[in-house]
Amino acid sequence: MFADRIDAGRQLAEALFAYRDAPDAVVFGIPRGGVIVAAEVARALRLALGVAVAAKVGAPGYEEYAIGAVAADGLVTANPESGYSQAAVDALAAEARHKVAREITWFEKDFALPSPRDAVAILVDDGLATGLTAIAAAQWLHRAGAKRVVVAVPVAPPATVREMLKHADEVVVLEQPEGFRAVGQFYRVFGQTDDEQVSAALESARAIRNARQIS
Repeated sequence: MFADRIDAGRQLAEALFAYRDAPDAVVFGIPRGGVIVAAEVARALRLALGVAVAAKVGAPGYEEYAIGAVAADGLVTANPESGYSQAAVDALAAEARHKVAREITWFEKDFALPSPRDAVAILVDDGLATGLTAIAAAQWLHRAGAKRVVVAVPVAPPATVREMLKHADEVVVLEQPEGFRAVGQFYRVFGQTDDEQVSAALESARAIRNARQIS
């Protein structure tokens, strides 16, 4: 059980200590809640913080169920367990693509974020359920030139971890409960993360990085 996303990030950083001060490592958070966890990881490991935008494609009439996910470059990953074909998910992905494009425009306008090219990309979220958004984000990091992708999350069910291992070079998960229902059940505080919180996390990471470069 984690107190909140900040606590989860601090605990996750301990499991990633081998990457502390690694010159080629960059932490990438999946917006929105994942950025809060990633900011704590980046701070503890003394690494730059970036974002890996991805958005879920929900089933018609049951939007909470992910039938796919859209990555930062617009490519769609379909959920093979959903019963929807790749073509069908592509056709239903317009809203998710719009969300991804809107967020990328915001991040590029307001933040000077690091690139994954030639980096060891440490991809962080606040937890995985189906893992589709993290899979889409990990695939994007590979396509964008990351030389290695490490997926790191506080909690995920064992089946999702096994699937994630097909898409990442390394997977770090603090808790793999069999009785998994939702990510939020493993947090005492697990509210919605808004744009202001994401902005504050990215600004703080940038200030810390600039201060270290000056010193």
